[in-house]
Amino acid sequence: MSKAKRRPSQLDSPVVGRIIKYVSRAHAWVYRRTSGAIGINWRIGSALRKPVRTLLLHHRGRKSGRSFTAPLLYLRDGDNIVVVASQGGLANHPQWYFNLRHDPDTTVQIGKEVLPVRARVAQQQERAALWPKLVELYADFDTYQAWTDREIPVVILEPRR
Repeated sequence: MSKAKRRPSQLDSPVVGRIIKYVSRAHAWVYRRTSGAIGINWRIGSALRKPVRTLLLHHRGRKSGRSFTAPLLYLRDGDNIVVVASQGGLANHPQWYFNLRHDPDTTVQIGKEVLPVRARVAQQQERAALWPKLVELYADFDTYQAWTDREIPVVILEPRR
C-alpha cells in the first residue's frame, strides 16, 4: 500500500482544490486589508491550541504572468524564512512552488511589513535539519508527508537587499 493510499480519498476530489483556492484568496484579502491583524495566526488542525504565524507570499504565474498571493505558515531560521510546499498532502506541488522555481525573486508580507526575498529549494541536508523544526511548529506537516508519495519541498526565502 503506497503512502498516498492512506490519504483520505476526499482529498482527491477536484472540489478540494477549488476550496483551497477560494479560501486562500479570502484569507489573503482579509490579511492584506487588515495588515495581518486578522489572518496572521493559523488555528486549524494541530494549530488549534498552538497558533502558527502566517505570511503572504507573492508570486508571478510562470505561464500567465499574473500576480498571485498565497497565505502560508512559516518558520524563521535566522534571517531566512522557511515555508513548506505541502498543499495539505495533495499529490502535486502547489502552483506557487513552480512559480517560484521559475521566478525566485519576490516579496512576502508579514503583518504590515513587506520584505523582498529570493526563494530556493532546501537541499537534502538542509531539509533534514529543518523538517523537525517545521513539524514542531505544525505537527500536521508530518501527516501531510505521510499522505503523499512526493517529498514535500521545503523552500527557503532569503532576504534580498
